[in-house]
Amino acid sequence: MVGNRVYGCAMDLKARAAAATLRTMGWTFVTPPPAVDRCVGLAMPHTSNMDGLLLVLMAQKIGLEMSWMVKDAIDKPVLGQVVRGVGGVFIERSRAHGVVDQMIEQFARRDSYCLIIPPEGSRSRRDYWKSGFYHIALGAKVPVVPGFLDYENKEGGFGPPIYLTGDVHADMDAIRAFYQSRSCVPRYPEKLGPMRLREEDAPREPT
Repeated sequence: MVGNRVYGCAMDLKARAAAATLRTMGWTFVTPPPAVDRCVGLAMPHTSNMDGLLLVLMAQKIGLEMSWMVKDAIDKPVLGQVVRGVGGVFIERSRAHGVVDQMIEQFARRDSYCLIIPPEGSRSRRDYWKSGFYHIALGAKVPVVPGFLDYENKEGGFGPPIYLTGDVHADMDAIRAFYQSRSCVPRYPEKLGPMRLREEDAPREPT
C-alpha cells in the first residue's frame, strides 16, 4: 500500500462493484493511479452529471480515496454523514478565511489527500476556468494531477503530476499541453469552454 491507494488483486467489495459497473457501461480506466499521496486533481471535462459518477467509479475501482468540496448548507444530520462518507469536505462560506485557505488547511492536516476539483466550475460553457484549484495547489505546495474523461473512446484516467511554479502562464501551458496530447471528448462538446484562467489575461508585470 502507498498512501491511500490500494494495489494487488485483493480488491474490496466497493472496488469490485465499481469495476463491474464500469464494464457494464463500457468504460475503461487506462492510466496508472496518481503517483503522489497529496494532490489537487482536475476533473475534466465537466459538462454533465455523468462526469462525476464516472469519476467516482474510476476512483473506487483503483482504491483512490478522493475528496471534493461541498457547501456547508447541506451539512445536516444524516445527509452530512452520507456526504462525508463519499468524500465530501464541507466549506464554511461564513468564515473570515476563504475557501482556498480552508482547503490549504485540510492539506496541512493530512499525509494523504486527493482533492478533486472541476476547474470549469459549472456544467455550462464558461470563458475562463475558475482559479481556485491553482491557488489551493500553489498554497498547499502540492502538484496538480490532470484527470480526464473521453466520451468518444469511453476511457478515463490521470496524467502525471504537474508541480506549479507560480508563473501562471507557464503552469497553465503545462496543463493545456497534457489535455491537448490526448483525446478528451466531453459528453456535450458545445458546453466546453477554453482552458484558460482570467489571470492569464491580466497585464504582465515588467521584469
